[in-house]
Amino acid sequence: MLKTLAVANYRSINNLVMPLGRLNLITGANGSGKSNLYRALRLLAETAQGGVVNALAKEGGLESTFWAGPEQISRRMSQGEVPVQGGPRKAARRLQLGFAGEDFGYAISLGLPDSSGHFMLPGHSLPIASRFTLDPWIKRESIWGGPLYRAASALVDRQGPMVRARAGRQWEVLAQHTSSGDSLFDRVGNLSSSPEVLHLREQIRGWRFYDHLRTDSQAPARRPQLGTRTPVLHHDGRDLAAALQTIIEVGDQQALHESISDAFPDSRLQIDAVPGGLFSVQLHQEGLLRPLSAAELSDGTLRYLLLVAALLTPRPPSLMVLNEPETSLHPDLLPALARLIIRASEQCQVWVVSHARRLIAALQEAPECNCIVLEKQLGQTGIVGQRLLDEPAWHWPD
Repeated sequence: MLKTLAVANYRSINNLVMPLGRLNLITGANGSGKSNLYRALRLLAETAQGGVVNALAKEGGLESTFWAGPEQISRRMSQGEVPVQGGPRKAARRLQLGFAGEDFGYAISLGLPDSSGHFMLPGHSLPIASRFTLDPWIKRESIWGGPLYRAASALVDRQGPMVRARAGRQWEVLAQHTSSGDSLFDRVGNLSSSPEVLHLREQIRGWRFYDHLRTDSQAPARRPQLGTRTPVLHHDGRDLAAALQTIIEVGDQQALHESISDAFPDSRLQIDAVPGGLFSVQLHQEGLLRPLSAAELSDGTLRYLLLVAALLTPRPPSLMVLNEPETSLHPDLLPALARLIIRASEQCQVWVVSHARRLIAALQEAPECNCIVLEKQLGQTGIVGQRLLDEPAWHWPD
């Protein structure tokens, strides 16, 4: 389980170190930085997928994602005694992302290319010229053992193109010409002597993000789909019927039926198999002479079924992230959704970003709920009530 998340120099987040628990609720006013924090976590996930450079490009490039305020906000600035103003930078601009868990921690630092415009390619011993001067460079990566980075706890370290790993009391050079855009995890095949790289890569790849569950009239979940065993719901929900049938057969069938009746009393779920091996969702409701197909369900009802399939997965991930799951749901459904989320947090770490008061109140009833309320002061995202001494211990690799 992740214990700490750290983000620096990313959009409205100048420097944020956040404690994490088993069930994490991220909330705050509009514009407080909830979406930026969520996107920072997604960027961390992209490091293990080989897509961090492309993800930043979609955001407009690294330059546009940097914190736009001054390098440091002084006490007098924060108290309004003097205007907010910048000055000569004391350090190079770096977008920094990191997390620490119970066993390992990881941090990555990204910056702009140097002024020469040269970069490293695998198989080349010398830098080559490039016109891709807006591509971010990975300047530093580190993997360490335990919850806090220390030089003595570093296991794998990457500075520029050189990657080295701890070998007893010495360091072993694993690669000297790593491409500027390739993460440690992209070279995992060449790092067989460092199993912690493989361990972390697979852990991060197992994170699940649900923020694009489709409920529109053309959503695939509304139409019969080919039925194959589906322990993990697709991120857009296209295989809903197969995922629900998988829960019925190899998952917690009782929890599934309880979740349906909790939200829709006296209703019953049924998965029909139609010719050609296609599965379709049918919902029996009290007073109706026939079940409603997925094509007939309201957006809110279909979305609730999609969340049920995601949260009751027979193959829980190490981390599941739900971004504004209340979208399209009637407020009366939110307490049932909260109970479903709390149940899921018993099997995996859950992160919920929400501004729905009824869902927030219901989740806060869980003793294990770690509620993080964000605020923005002088354009900078912070945690309400968190002072310097309240932050979890965190050190960025030098």
